[in-house]
Amino acid sequence: MNNHILLCGPVGAGKSTLIRRLLAHSNRTVYGFFTRRLPADETGFHPIYIHPAGETQPDWSPEHLVGTCDGKTHRAALEVFNTLGVRYLDAPADGILVLDELGFLESDAQAFAEKVFTVLDGSTPVLAAVKARFDVPFLNRVRSHPNATVYSLTADNREELYTRLKPLVESWNL
Repeated sequence: MNNHILLCGPVGAGKSTLIRRLLAHSNRTVYGFFTRRLPADETGFHPIYIHPAGETQPDWSPEHLVGTCDGKTHRAALEVFNTLGVRYLDAPADGILVLDELGFLESDAQAFAEKVFTVLDGSTPVLAAVKARFDVPFLNRVRSHPNATVYSLTADNREELYTRLKPLVESWNL
């Protein structure tokens, strides 16, 4: 049974916004994580942070910095994925798990990647944004997971997709 929703689309298509809109229709406790890329620093690199999905105030401390990227090169903090990231993926069956966003930075974070597949094998509903990179084996495995359905999101179809996915998320309600 496909009980997980994976949103895949280009940068700026609205994956994170759609996740937040859909979560408004769930009565389950939200677990998981959100990542956020901040504006470039003086070196031209964008810092990227991870924080728990249930928190309203993101933590921009170094302990939450998962990496930096300048569009050509990136530096990943694998230990942050393998510690905080793994911890954020623990959710009881009566929760909903948000993974926003799965990308290339964490593809070499072995403990984190294993935990992602454990979660996808489980019964706790997952609502995830997956970067539209098809040259990353980790992301290809995520998108091809048998318990998940991939929905391609574009600026043109995001309202239609919201209308289509809203009843599915509501069906997850306890």
